[in-house]
Amino acid sequence: MPVLNKKQKMTDPIADFLTRVRNAYLAGHKTVEVPASKMKKEITRVLHEKGYILSYKIVEGSEINKPYDVIKMALKYHPETKKAAVKALIRVSRPGLRNYKGVAEMPRVLNGLGVAILSTSKGILTDKEAKEQNVGGEVLCFVY
Repeated sequence: MPVLNKKQKMTDPIADFLTRVRNAYLAGHKTVEVPASKMKKEITRVLHEKGYILSYKIVEGSEINKPYDVIKMALKYHPETKKAAVKALIRVSRPGLRNYKGVAEMPRVLNGLGVAILSTSKGILTDKEAKEQNVGGEVLCFVY
């Protein structure tokens, strides 16, 4: 985690989350830890449900002597080739330029092979789940 002065503040925690996971995959790590928030927990849940990570666990801060909770993720690799399950994690909407899509203009990632993760009025959903529930929302990231 970058060292921040007292006056500095992280402006995009979701981009930091995605970058930590991306870097852990590129470095070949088996696990990665990221500071937890409600949105990050839900994004992690979606990544687990769609098979991009093996498992995850939320560790309370008091257990590890930190003032915040931590998400520990076990990363997934192919057993023979050792290739990462995630080829790309791309942040779409960011604090300076929010990206909202309705049901009719829902993005397709790799012609349906990838997943778009959205923040909707019904919670954090994938693009397919959002279409089924007929809701649009903010496109957080693409995963493939």
